[in-house]
Amino acid sequence: MINIETQIRHWRDSSLEELEVSRVLIAKKHVRQGLFWAHLTLEKMLKAHVCKQTGDLAPRIHNLVRLSELAGLDLAEDEIKFLGQVNDFNLEGRYGEYLGAVPELKQARGILRRVEEMLTWLNGKL
Repeated sequence: MINIETQIRHWRDSSLEELEVSRVLIAKKHVRQGLFWAHLTLEKMLKAHVCKQTGDLAPRIHNLVRLSELAGLDLAEDEIKFLGQVNDFNLEGRYGEYLGAVPELKQARGILRRVEEMLTWLNGKL
């Protein structure tokens, strides 16, 4: 039998660990990689919410918007749009054919701040 509390804890704790990786990479000016890890932090935190909402394992998907829907989160339109933008960093990190322009360091830091704010909010709702 699946222990949902263990699943939630796993996703939440690993999300917060990945956040530190993202911070270090961006601080060292590895923007593309840092934003990939920023996506991963949100993905894992959203999977914790999916487990909580459904009482089941999180699906093996990476789409943040879809995960937020499965989690039953009531997000504002700008938050959904932001999740959609962060999805691009997942594709760029995994699939070379999707490489786009790398955001400037200042912009990457702003994205990371917004990811941190969202993670704090999501973590508080668990």
